[in-house]
Amino acid sequence: MEEAGAAGSAGPGDGAPGKGRPLLQPPAKGRELFRSQRKESEGSVDCPNVEFEYGDADGYAAELSELYSYTEEPEFTINRKCFEEDFQTQVQGKRWPELDRAQQKAYVMRLLDGLEVVNRDKRLKAARAVLYLAQGAFGECDMEADVLHWSRHNNFLLYQMGTFSAFLELLNMEIDNSQACSSALRKPAISLADSTELRVLLSVMYLMVENIRVEAEADPPEWKSSRETFRTELSFPVHSEEPFALLLFTMVAKFCSGHAPHFPMKKVLLLLWKVLLFTLGGFDALQAMKMKKREELGLPPLPEDSIQVMRRMRAASPPTYTIELLDQQSSKRGHRSRRPLVKQDSLDIYNERDPFKNDEAGVDEEENDDGDSGIEGELDLMERDAIIQAAPAQRPPIERVSFPKGLPWAPKVRQKDIEHFLEASRNKFIGFTLGEDTDTLVGLPRPIHESVKTLKQHKYVSISDVQIKNEEELEKCPMSLGEEEVQETPCEMLYRAMLYNLPQYMIALLKILLAAAPTSKAKTDSINILADVLPEEMPITVLQSMKLGVDVNRHKEIIVKSISASLLLLLKHFKLNHIYQFEYVSQHLVFANCIPLILKFFNQNIMSYITAKNSISVLDYPHCTVHELPELTAESLEAGDNNQFCWRNLFSCINLLRLLNKLTKWKHSRTMMLVVFKSAPILKRALKVKQAMMQLYVLKLLKIQTKYLGRQWRKSNMKTMSAIYQKVRHRMNDDWAYGNDIDARPWDFQAEECTLRANIEAFNSRRYDKSQDSEFAPVDNCLQSVLGQRLELPEDFHYSYELWLEREVFSQPIRWEELLHYQ
Repeated sequence: MEEAGAAGSAGPGDGAPGKGRPLLQPPAKGRELFRSQRKESEGSVDCPNVEFEYGDADGYAAELSELYSYTEEPEFTINRKCFEEDFQTQVQGKRWPELDRAQQKAYVMRLLDGLEVVNRDKRLKAARAVLYLAQGAFGECDMEADVLHWSRHNNFLLYQMGTFSAFLELLNMEIDNSQACSSALRKPAISLADSTELRVLLSVMYLMVENIRVEAEADPPEWKSSRETFRTELSFPVHSEEPFALLLFTMVAKFCSGHAPHFPMKKVLLLLWKVLLFTLGGFDALQAMKMKKREELGLPPLPEDSIQVMRRMRAASPPTYTIELLDQQSSKRGHRSRRPLVKQDSLDIYNERDPFKNDEAGVDEEENDDGDSGIEGELDLMERDAIIQAAPAQRPPIERVSFPKGLPWAPKVRQKDIEHFLEASRNKFIGFTLGEDTDTLVGLPRPIHESVKTLKQHKYVSISDVQIKNEEELEKCPMSLGEEEVQETPCEMLYRAMLYNLPQYMIALLKILLAAAPTSKAKTDSINILADVLPEEMPITVLQSMKLGVDVNRHKEIIVKSISASLLLLLKHFKLNHIYQFEYVSQHLVFANCIPLILKFFNQNIMSYITAKNSISVLDYPHCTVHELPELTAESLEAGDNNQFCWRNLFSCINLLRLLNKLTKWKHSRTMMLVVFKSAPILKRALKVKQAMMQLYVLKLLKIQTKYLGRQWRKSNMKTMSAIYQKVRHRMNDDWAYGNDIDARPWDFQAEECTLRANIEAFNSRRYDKSQDSEFAPVDNCLQSVLGQRLELPEDFHYSYELWLEREVFSQPIRWEELLHYQ
């Protein structure tokens, strides 16, 4: 659905009197379009600035509360009951906070012993008692702050007593529980009751990860050392062959394959996100790693921290739609004769306001503009109102428009840009080129020398450029350069573990994202992501239905938030670790239709999504554990909370836009996908949200496709073009705004993707497929020396020896004929 372009491109013939319609009556087909445009643009001028600070995650209490569905609220009481029954038999006449540290440790040890009994029900009771402690022993608390304090204290204590390892064993048992899987497959409708054990286990693990992950200044040294030990344990597994995150990815893939429909996906995805955040590091840690790596490679430091620059940027007013402006102008004119919609009108409407016109013209324009301050960072709406009211008494000075002091970003130039510039200049002035030589300027005029000097001043060499160059050299000279030294980082360990099933993991995440998107229609073949939110007995009253509706919407929002954040973290860390790891994940996301999926997500009233109030604050943890639950009414459910916007939804939108930017940056074939899927009007609607960071990523996506959208679109969207110029980083020599002869340039998009794929496969084969290296290794043909070699086995080999035997020996058929053949 084109917006400004659609309205502006209606020719004079569309409203011709001979057709039997009034002069400004749009064609019948276009009437619905105009109506929907008016409806969606309501409030676009009046939308307030969104005071949102982007970060790794929401506040501590908010992140804990999102773990629980509202339908799980009765289970808080069950957990407390299980704990108190056991505690009273073990400790007489004392409360949990009154015990000293030694007594608390002794009691936790007894609880962990209870997890090893054969009886399933007794095991569940012990796990619920542990969960009650992890939730903060709220029965002993009077205030929410006390619950959070004891939750943090208890989770560090539980970790130090080895609770996480015990729960990991139980989780593995539950994942392999074929009886639960087959029972869930036979049921027509799956509910909370089918995933009780899994939800208890995952809740304890999530609470431990989240409480230990979040740092506080008052943390004692013992807690800080526990945090580092836990991070290492999750990143570099000691007793198993895979990182913990891989187990969660396996759960996601198993759920999407239909073999385990009872898995509580929201808890799995939240735990996966927090484990990635904890083991790989958040955005601040990523920035520090990036700076360190640039220093190691001998590259100059980064010109700025992008997150910090965006935090200082100011939100812009959204562009007003053509139909809205026409309505405003016609109401000013009264009953004067109306002209039909013509192209020139839309150009006049979108003309920039000139601050250097005379004062009277300026006042007239202020009156006629009716609150649209353009998408540039000019005056706030409140400031504009004050100016308009003061206009009759005193003329505002010309300096009333506050232009930004300089552009927010330092311009960047790639080596490739300098080469292209010199190639074009040499062809023009000399008639031949010198390949990649950027130093020889003989025969070129003085202005070209100055241009090259300026380009070199702003030259930026990324870590990715260095990695690609190194990879090319390793491919050319595998013998002389020897084996590459690969640093064993958490990111490297995770990629190696994920490598062979990575396409399935990406497809599974996108399937769940599609099912959770608000624009998705319910289909019979789509996966059921509501297994861990639907109660056993469906609601019978209107109030219960409303509560469940809020719960389901909140459930979907949390799933979108966790998937978008996990994918972004994976892409950013893989890109820093090695560019081809990033490209491998990106290609599989693109092949799994990630680009149209994200565009489908944004093809909705995005302001409504960001301001959605799908939460019931009185039911949120920890509030519901220490306060009496008031009687819920339909009015209180509809009112929701008092927040200006929903943090998780805005966070999800920004993450998805960043994801789309990562997938399409410098990829012409993927940029063309944005054009083919008509993303421009969808993205323009997202500019209504007055939040600087979100607007920046939308403008970046519009910038890369501007040259393909045609001259008419650029003329009709001059406000957006100005915003791109003002807010997005400049790339010198980038012809983004004009696109001269773009149709005449034969982009071979398919070849671009195929070359990239070949490079990725060569990288994966060289680094991870060790069987290839055997071709260059000398062979020992003596049987006695081969059998007499002492093999160095890792220290933890005896833990996984049985598993290794099963996988490498017993399950592998011995092909005797091949053995005889090689004799």
